Amino acid sequence: MASQQPALSILVREPDGFTVWPGPPYPPGSNPPQKLPKTACSATTFSSDGSRLLVTVASTSATVYDCSSLSVIRSFDLPGLTAAALSPTGSYLQTFQKSSSPQVKNVTVWHVDTATALYQHYQKNLSKATWPMVQFSADESVACRMQTNEMQFFDTKDFTKGIVHKVRFPSIAAMQLASDPGSHVAGFVPEAKGVPASVQIFSCDKDAQNQVVARRSFFRCSTVQFHWNKGSTGLLIVSQADVDKTNQSYYGETKLHYLTTDRAFEGIVPLKKEGPVHDVRWSSSGSEFAVVYGFMPAKATIFNKKCNPLHELGEGPYNTIRWNPKGRFIVIAGFGNLPGDMAFWDYAEKKLVGKTKAEWSVISEWSPDGRHFMTATTAPRLQIDNGIKIFDHNGSLQFKKMFENKLYQADWKPEAPERFDDIAELTTSLSNIKIEDTKKQGQGSKSAQTSSKAPVTIGAKPAGAYRPPQSKHTAALQDKLFGGLAPTGPEMSKTALRNKKRREKQKEKKAGEGSSADDS
Repeated sequence: MASQQPALSILVREPDGFTVWPGPPYPPGSNPPQKLPKTACSATTFSSDGSRLLVTVASTSATVYDCSSLSVIRSFDLPGLTAAALSPTGSYLQTFQKSSSPQVKNVTVWHVDTATALYQHYQKNLSKATWPMVQFSADESVACRMQTNEMQFFDTKDFTKGIVHKVRFPSIAAMQLASDPGSHVAGFVPEAKGVPASVQIFSCDKDAQNQVVARRSFFRCSTVQFHWNKGSTGLLIVSQADVDKTNQSYYGETKLHYLTTDRAFEGIVPLKKEGPVHDVRWSSSGSEFAVVYGFMPAKATIFNKKCNPLHELGEGPYNTIRWNPKGRFIVIAGFGNLPGDMAFWDYAEKKLVGKTKAEWSVISEWSPDGRHFMTATTAPRLQIDNGIKIFDHNGSLQFKKMFENKLYQADWKPEAPERFDDIAELTTSLSNIKIEDTKKQGQGSKSAQTSSKAPVTIGAKPAGAYRPPQSKHTAALQDKLFGGLAPTGPEMSKTALRNKKRREKQKEKKAGEGSSADDS
């Protein structure tokens, strides 16, 4: 057990600036206190380890804060600033500035503590696939970038050396460095002129960089998403095609592929339902991954590293999955254009522990200690009803705050999950409290106990209205689509109730006339 656990923090950004809240729990009916006065900005980002915070003002400046004291470490005046990114531990800052000519180097790698420009080069365009330009491993021991037809590597101890070695990769369009550890890098070449698309994995070891560790080729693919596991031994690849040739989906076609660095598995993940791959997440251990896939109602399945299914999480209106940092609890949810159903699973016990809703959610993530789950409705995706909700690990709502103005961002400050106690202690204490409450409720008055023991008369089940045979299947389908929250039918009107009583009296009258005729 850790001697002292770090305090949770939440960053909240509104139109007039950002602030930092202490983490839950909060007193009922109160607003969270502010650990930092609101500061004007256009964007904020934590470093991966949560030690530093980057605050930018568009076209003006970038400021780096120390998260432990919330004091400014360094501020950079950067005219024409378009984008900025911190390295995983906050040692380096990358910036992209508008440039009028190729002679002006507009991408810079800065050393934060000394404000020294370590490396500079020119880049014409900025895109999501190419930013940040330099990718770092979690410990910042490996750094590389993608250039035309090759991957280039730096010496992180001395960026002034420039490019120290390269890997030739013709037509490369995207790359992803494994983070923990930075032992491998994957590159993607899109489909072109009848040649299939391909993903190749290379070692980051200088002596073996030109050797392909694993390879996978496939048709009908224009873009990919890479998902490395912890340990950098497995890579999940979501391939996306702009057009679905089967005409089953307007949004194109997606497939889930899996590669291992030891070549134990190279192929498609065996999904049991047709349709798109909505979301995929690795567990904190890197030994299992969860997938939400298929046409609605979507299916959720957990696989091991050998792509064998371990557990089914059922079907429902889901397109999002979140595995908590401790690896015990899982949330499957339906956000975006879905109604916001959430199902909380205890993966250790293989059981569903709670269901709830969080409509119109845009952001969703577990807290670093794995005990709280936050959802947020933010702009510009939604311009109204912006707010934050925080749930317990079993789905019970702990906190809710709506914002009169727009809410742009709500993020947990990252922390290492190992620094927190295991959640098993919390669940054990909660179960003991529930048992004690049940005992207290059972010790009621004698009259209540006597009434509870009284025999109960069970009447005959009413026949009800006629239902066609297919309605049985329709009700089951509605239950899946609405996550067990299907709307019920309307109550009987006063006129219908009056007509029903009149028909019952007529039946009784005819039955009485029939019995009198038999007696005579």
